[in-house]
Amino acid sequence: ARCAGAEAEEMRSLDPARAAEAAKAGGIVLEPPSGTRDFYPGEMRQQRWLFDKFRSVAASYGFEEYDAPVLEYEELYKRKAGEEITEQMYNFKDKEGASVTLRPEMTPSLARMVLQLMRAETGAIAATLPLKWFAIPQCWRFETTQRGRKREHYQWNMDIVGVASVVAEVEVLSAVVAFFESVGITSDDVGLKVNSRKVLGAVLTEAGVPDESFAETCVIIDKLDKIGAEAVEKELVDKVGLSAEVGHRIVQATGAASLEEFASLAGVGESEEVAELRRLFELAADYGIGDWLQFDASVVRGLAYYTGVVFEGFDKAGVLRAICGGGRYDKLLSLYGSKKEVPCVGFGFGDCVIIELLKEKKVLPELPAAVEYVVAAYNQDMMGKAMRVARLLRQAGKCVDVFPDAARKVKKAFKYADRVGAGRIAFVAPDEWESGLVRIKDLRGFDKDTPDELKQQDVPLGELANVDRFFPGSRLGAGGGAAAQAPTQ
Repeated sequence: ARCAGAEAEEMRSLDPARAAEAAKAGGIVLEPPSGTRDFYPGEMRQQRWLFDKFRSVAASYGFEEYDAPVLEYEELYKRKAGEEITEQMYNFKDKEGASVTLRPEMTPSLARMVLQLMRAETGAIAATLPLKWFAIPQCWRFETTQRGRKREHYQWNMDIVGVASVVAEVEVLSAVVAFFESVGITSDDVGLKVNSRKVLGAVLTEAGVPDESFAETCVIIDKLDKIGAEAVEKELVDKVGLSAEVGHRIVQATGAASLEEFASLAGVGESEEVAELRRLFELAADYGIGDWLQFDASVVRGLAYYTGVVFEGFDKAGVLRAICGGGRYDKLLSLYGSKKEVPCVGFGFGDCVIIELLKEKKVLPELPAAVEYVVAAYNQDMMGKAMRVARLLRQAGKCVDVFPDAARKVKKAFKYADRVGAGRIAFVAPDEWESGLVRIKDLRGFDKDTPDELKQQDVPLGELANVDRFFPGSRLGAGGGAAAQAPTQ
């Protein structure tokens, strides 16, 4: 069923002819716009589970959550002119004539917010550094859709502002690893490719490439997997103005199998930039995440604002595109007007591709609905009493659904409780009510051969706040929620 957690993941692109036909017939198009998604309850439960994992990891690393408007001024992104992302914006003029866009990414919004904390005269930040912030924003890009890539997606961002050393990089890399481990993904499934734009910058300086061409060169090299080495070499010659020999040497160096080989091929030896990257790998090993990391000189990331270490999560089976990515961006705040450069490190982690990976590895949980109790009235005269019982259970912190029909036919109520995944069912009937009692049956907390006197109890109305103590040994414990086991009757 569409609303069970195994719904079809790939949204169907709408055929314009079908849209026109529907409009002509006076109907509406039922599919969402291409590249966007509906979230039925089963999918929504999985998304909430995923976001809870994001939040739990971020909190365990001392990060605080923030947010910003999904609608931003277009200029915020056009400051990084020439990037592919500026061509993919959902941008328009609002009714006041302002050029605005749905945010394609979160980092510029973060930069804008940090700038608001700065004192205009000195550039000092009116907050205790480092800032450790995270967010799970919805982002919009008009790009080609494919498995794991939509035009709208949610993206977990973690950023550290104010730490210049690679300790910050190792900390956010460790957070990524902690997330993977929390959802059952291992270093056999996923790896993190690490490189440094500083190292590449040293190579380009050695090759005579001017500083102003650095960002454009990185964006071109980032296309290696998409367009191949020959096309990248051609763009380096045509767009950056490198000689064919230098372009070939740069592309050849990006294929190095290790940091040492890259430094040797590129002629940068034991430079400061190489030493910094080596330090990162040493710290990662001490941290216990060294087996997740590997050097890859071809990873430069497509955003122009990265200035140092960059990294990218990848599926070792090669089935899916990049899972996450990030790096150091020490010059972004000054690009937006800061009087001083502020060191920053962060990553973005999209929801679409990780859901695909979890499905691929069969570790995405099928999450039951959250109903803990169904309350059923014996007849219509008892419906008001049933609602009172539901209210008392809710006041006790339980998630309660009221069976909408009278339950003279008990099987109907049981079927309903099973369908909504309830852990227990409460029957409100005249005889028990006269004695101030409610009959409650535990449907999922015991084995089938458990005696009925343990599974079914008459609970006093005044004790509904402590209902769990009437079911000692139940697997439902203090929650009373649905379990994976089928109900027993």
